[in-house]
Amino acid sequence: MTHGTKAVTVLVAEDEAPQRAELLDMLEAAWPGVDVVAACEDGVAALQAIVEHRPQVAFLDIRMPGVSGLDVATAAVASGAQVVFTTAYDEYAIRAFEAGAIDYLPKPIQPARLDQAVQRLRARLGEPAHDRHVDVAALEARLRPAGERLIRWISASAGDSVRMIGIDEVLYFQARDKYVSVVTREGEATIRMPIKDLLAGLDPDTFWQVHRGTVVRVPAIDRVQKDELGKHGIRLRGSDDWLPVSAAFLHRFRGM
Repeated sequence: MTHGTKAVTVLVAEDEAPQRAELLDMLEAAWPGVDVVAACEDGVAALQAIVEHRPQVAFLDIRMPGVSGLDVATAAVASGAQVVFTTAYDEYAIRAFEAGAIDYLPKPIQPARLDQAVQRLRARLGEPAHDRHVDVAALEARLRPAGERLIRWISASAGDSVRMIGIDEVLYFQARDKYVSVVTREGEATIRMPIKDLLAGLDPDTFWQVHRGTVVRVPAIDRVQKDELGKHGIRLRGSDDWLPVSAAFLHRFRGM
């Protein structure tokens, strides 16, 4: 089915290959002629695909390695896309999706449920675009488990010693091979933890991923600017460090 004279463009992001393939097959049956411009296996690839293809619709798994479906949804909405989440959350958590007025497909996805989602999408694509940023933010807040433990202190190696670093001392985290550097005003230390696992324990309102391997504490940011080659980067308060911002994460700074 086409929208106007052109096929509707769709992005699918699902980290499990069998589930991704199954959704693509079901989508082809439910929405003949739809143009799947990208089928991504993680959140970073999905963000890059949104920048490159600007799809009209994004089917996003909530939990993906690297960047969550919620972060991808923020970028998708900013580019004007309609979002449908695929989720294995339980019935209690699914109420959050209903309250957020964003469509969702419970896993395992049933063809009849996908048909309903497609009908709603086709109707929305014929309407004026609506700003749904608030819906995504509210959804993230509702889905966060009550009492979820966030990182407050980090035990990091610095030479022959171990530093105890308060989370508010951190300027940014940067992935380096099998380690992550923890950068503070007093210097650098290292931890053995994948950056995607680190992100799970950080407050998403305070720490933003700005590059595949870089996470910055927002209050430490002074400004975002372009260099002589036209590439965006961050300057930190009281620091000479320049941290590149990839196109996939630039949406975070628009309107600031």
